[in-house]
Amino acid sequence: MGLRIHFVVDPHGWCCMGLIVFVWLYNFVLIPKIVLFPHYEEGHIPGILIIIFYGIAIFCLVALVRSSITDPGRLPENPKIPHGEREFWELCNKCNLMRPKRSHHCSRCGHCVRRMDHHCPWINNCVGEDNHWLFLQLCFYTELLTCYALMFSFCHYYYFLPLKKRNLDLFVVRHELAIMRLAAFMGITMLVGITGLFYTQLIGIITGGPGDGTRSHSPLLFPQDQCLLSLLCSWRGGQQHTQAACRYVEGYLGTPPVPR
Repeated sequence: MGLRIHFVVDPHGWCCMGLIVFVWLYNFVLIPKIVLFPHYEEGHIPGILIIIFYGIAIFCLVALVRSSITDPGRLPENPKIPHGEREFWELCNKCNLMRPKRSHHCSRCGHCVRRMDHHCPWINNCVGEDNHWLFLQLCFYTELLTCYALMFSFCHYYYFLPLKKRNLDLFVVRHELAIMRLAAFMGITMLVGITGLFYTQLIGIITGGPGDGTRSHSPLLFPQDQCLLSLLCSWRGGQQHTQAACRYVEGYLGTPPVPR
């Protein structure tokens, strides 16, 4: 299934995305020039490590672009509501349009998004049903690239042999310490932020709720979701086990089972 293009006109989001692209370019250009290529030329590291660095960096940029321009699940103005699901829809009090109960209205984008998690200014887009997996990809590749860059920055000063050939006429060589300190600061800041965000996203997926913890709606709002609950509650393991399973699921999800 093809992904629909979605573009948000938001100067604040553009600035945040521009900052992310600047950090990416800073590391994409300077880390190889200061660390990777000089150590490769002197035989300290194999060339495959440089290829891996560029591969992760490109994957990270592609994930950023895709999560930014992919429609997160914007609801149409006149949605077609299946007859059997009308009870699971409600009227949005902001845009006066019908929406599934797990949908939410984004005040910055100005429309409702299916299974909206949050609006992320760093991708200038909402994180919803159709681009949540792309957002998780972005978090994963960013975490991987940041760890990779920080590892080589550390090895450059504390593990690798000192470089014998240094062209002091180059700007990046003369100001290497300042450049690497700035790269380390941005890397540590990015690593801490992305680690916390990625953790909350994974916890949200495991527990069945949104990653940012701002939504409290039960995920079992559609018939296709409640089929699993119905099957569980109709399990033929005995009436006592069936009732216990139903009470557990209802207490955990806050949603009563659907009788079959």
